[in-house]
Amino acid sequence: MTLAATTVPTFSPTHRLQWEESQQKYVILYPEGMVELSESAAEILKLCDGTRAFPEIVTELEQKFETDGLTDDVREFLEIALDNGWIKDRPHH
Repeated sequence: MTLAATTVPTFSPTHRLQWEESQQKYVILYPEGMVELSESAAEILKLCDGTRAFPEIVTELEQKFETDGLTDDVREFLEIALDNGWIKDRPHH
């Protein structure tokens, strides 16, 4: 799925982002199992709360990590997350 600038990612109601103390990392829990996340993937997904459009997520990450040029990497990851059903595009009103 291609991510549009207007996409407002929100976490899927059938999935849960959770810190796993024993593994010292964030994981996605869902009925069929679990996905371990890298630190950068977890940081992206924590911003997918349905309140920020894709460009706002990129801006917030670039400010947090004091860098720029993250658009392509964030887009690529969010497209994977959409394809896997971890997030969905919040309906526009």
